[in-house]
Amino acid sequence: MTEEKDYGSVVGLVHSTESFGAVDGPGIRFVIFVQGCKMRCKYCHNPDTWAMEGNNSYETTVDEILAEALKYRDYWGEDGGITVSGGEALLQVDFVNALFHKCKEIGVNTCLDTAGQPYNVNKHITEMIPELMTVTDLVLMDLKQINPVRHQELTGNPNTHILEFAQYLSDNNIPMWVRHVLVPGETDFDEDLIALGKFVKTLKNVVKFEILPYHTLGETKWRDLGWDYPLAGVEPPTADRVQNAKDLMETESYTEYLNRIHRD
Repeated sequence: MTEEKDYGSVVGLVHSTESFGAVDGPGIRFVIFVQGCKMRCKYCHNPDTWAMEGNNSYETTVDEILAEALKYRDYWGEDGGITVSGGEALLQVDFVNALFHKCKEIGVNTCLDTAGQPYNVNKHITEMIPELMTVTDLVLMDLKQINPVRHQELTGNPNTHILEFAQYLSDNNIPMWVRHVLVPGETDFDEDLIALGKFVKTLKNVVKFEILPYHTLGETKWRDLGWDYPLAGVEPPTADRVQNAKDLMETESYTEYLNRIHRD
């Protein structure tokens, strides 16, 4: 007889939580921001989550964080649930996997917010992903730059394995929201937007495709950490540039297409 796993006692390192997340998946979400990230995105608004240990982070078990989340379950409605973000959620794959297993036992919707950076980089994480996907209802995938050179300059990491993870999700029909942060002078080059749009259209599992305009809310955190903000002086994109990105990537027609096939 197979021994039942004690998912509830698995420990994770959490940076913070948000009780009423409205942009972190469908419905109202309890969002768990885990500590640790290997990406070094110039526009990151949570640079205090980068270190694998943070001054404000704390250890918690799956049972403890789930009990905290369930206090808000009445507000989630039919679509809401729990989202794990970061930092990079996959760096704590054992914790997320255990949490999502417990969630599915009690019928809670699960969402993984990730950049996919550890895929095919960390052997243990890569081997755990198939199991994690069995208890993941939705993946929020942030595709930062399709151009490999610009991606390296923007994040300090290559994008090859990230695109491989997106392809893995497509091949295994894991529902995915694709998001692209539009940063003037970094991720808003027309040729890159066209290429990204073409790549997304090759994926079979995308249920939403959206542009997130860059904002400067993270600059204060960089200053508080005593760091120079790499994008100092960069303003959010204009409405015209956001619309240009939508047009080039055909996000609106893509959404109409998805709505149509889901109706049919």
